[in-house]
Amino acid sequence: MRYRQLGSSDLQVSEIALGSWLTYGVGVDAENATRCIHRALDLGINFIDTANIYGRGAAESFLGAVLAGVPRDRYLIATKLFFPMTETDRGLSRGQVEKQLDASLKRLRVDTIDLYQCHRADPDTPVEETMRALSDAVAAGKVRYLGFSEWPAATVREALAVAGSAGFVSSQPQYSLLWRQPEAEIIPLSRENGISQIVWSPLAQGVLTGKYLPGAPLPAGTRASSDAMGGFIERWLRPELLAAVQQLRPLAAEAGLTLGQFALAWVLREPNVAAAIIGASRPEQVEENAAASGVAVDPALFAAAERILDEALAPAL
Repeated sequence: MRYRQLGSSDLQVSEIALGSWLTYGVGVDAENATRCIHRALDLGINFIDTANIYGRGAAESFLGAVLAGVPRDRYLIATKLFFPMTETDRGLSRGQVEKQLDASLKRLRVDTIDLYQCHRADPDTPVEETMRALSDAVAAGKVRYLGFSEWPAATVREALAVAGSAGFVSSQPQYSLLWRQPEAEIIPLSRENGISQIVWSPLAQGVLTGKYLPGAPLPAGTRASSDAMGGFIERWLRPELLAAVQQLRPLAAEAGLTLGQFALAWVLREPNVAAAIIGASRPEQVEENAAASGVAVDPALFAAAERILDEALAPAL
């Protein structure tokens, strides 16, 4: 496993991170989820990402239980706040930052969260209020560093302009061969301000592994066939898009990689990316994905993959 510095922080994070959206504490049975987490640690994955909204606290609670016996210096924990936890608890106000942070610390069974992220921007709360509250959490030792996810560039600039605030070291965007929007504004802005990307859905929820075939039934046991985990994948299951993904197989083979490893290596080709966050329901998936760290791929193969997928995506753009 290779490691990269997370923005301007002193954190060295594994290039492959383990996520928990729709999986741990929610869509994956406890035994397999536990095995995935321990296998990730054994492989050198030291960066685990979650959020309070995942299972309304269930993912954090599950991770807290599984990691309770693991030495704290073996892993870095990242979580988030913003989305509604109750009918009245949502957003990034000072009151919510304080309340949700304490709840996350309790569920995760830690004294300090390594990376605390704003899951989305909050149009109902002044950015300065949010940044002051988060900076106070850093000063209190409850949080080491701050990040954001899917914020508009203008809101990021506003946050960076708050004098005396702790500032951000990470951005968590959706980014993959099928979704390249961060390249337009967020990555350049981040690069200029000591902020790294920690990418969610680098495999487009498994579509870029090639497991879903055009015109074929959804394989049993996969995310797309799961009621608990399949609600966000529909956009990537168009037959023409699945056919285009299959055209990437010879490119991945030439690189000596599986399709999934090839897609992860594409994300990691970007120097501003610190880590690609994977989801896994079986330890074997963790092993395959972890092997994408540190691989060297001919840029011409990536360029060819981009052309193939750009053509398939064009009608939808």
